[in-house]
Amino acid sequence: MDKDRVEGAADKAKGSVKDTAGKVTGDDKLQAEGKADKAEGKAKSAVGGIKDAIRGK
Repeated sequence: MDKDRVEGAADKAKGSVKDTAGKVTGDDKLQAEGKADKAEGKAKSAVGGIKDAIRGK
């Protein structure tokens, strides 16, 4: 498994926590950061998946 996939999963998890915390506390900035982290995580996971596919794993 490519390291980008692992980092992407971590970013998505971190983003989910921030997004939820922002919703609960009413902090729009924190919620936006969470959404951005989730999007970045999805992108990293996709890149890692492509790298794995190229390597044939």
